[in-house]
Amino acid sequence: MKITFLGTGTSQGIPIIGSDHPVCLSSDPRDKRLRVSVLVEWDDYCYVVDCGPDFRQQMLRAGVSRIDGILFTHEHADHTMGLDDIRPFFFRQGDIPIYAHARVLGELRQRFPYIFVNGKDKYPGAPGVREFEVINNRPVSLGNMKVVPVNVMHNRLQVFGYRFGNFAYLTDVKTITDEEVRKVEGVEVLVINALRIKPHPSHLNLEEALKMVEKIKPGKAYFTHISHLLGFHEEVERALPENVFLAYDNLEVKI
Repeated sequence: MKITFLGTGTSQGIPIIGSDHPVCLSSDPRDKRLRVSVLVEWDDYCYVVDCGPDFRQQMLRAGVSRIDGILFTHEHADHTMGLDDIRPFFFRQGDIPIYAHARVLGELRQRFPYIFVNGKDKYPGAPGVREFEVINNRPVSLGNMKVVPVNVMHNRLQVFGYRFGNFAYLTDVKTITDEEVRKVEGVEVLVINALRIKPHPSHLNLEEALKMVEKIKPGKAYFTHISHLLGFHEEVERALPENVFLAYDNLEVKI
């Protein structure tokens, strides 16, 4: 399995438009972060988790010419607003499978109604999708793998993380029950959000993310959904435990 970090930034990305914060002015490419998303590949399968406003740029940068589907964690704009850019994949492949909570599918229908129209009324240049509802405690069949949804809370909003074999991806987490933690305990690679140093109402900060890693006990952990307020990549990573890393755009991890 290969995981490619398509984006590792928070909702505004880094640099933030018009910001003179030192991290936003950094020349280190690891401090330049598109909106959060990952590409997961194994055997001949290729899936994307989340499809934010940088999706087109991310697909071009990673050289992706085919996807088998998109899994959504939740409906926030930084995770969904690139859905129109599935058009090139649709023109080559037909309807693109999408997987999400029923609530999120409903939100996508409202935001992109022209994508969900069927029959003669559909605009000829619009893409199409096939909808699959993700339900907690029901693994999702993706290719030859059963992917396990992991129910977490983003303040008061339900969000799905996903476990692909020995890899778990959890973003926009603030709290998670012990029952859900057990779904990802001891994975080889864990990806989880670490927004900034100070506490935040809907995201883990650095201290909370490190405590979550101690609880889950993965072989390695990578932090994502990072804001400029976490600090410079090089300085932050230098202070992390030996099995914990900051993810960065274009990073590839193999399992």
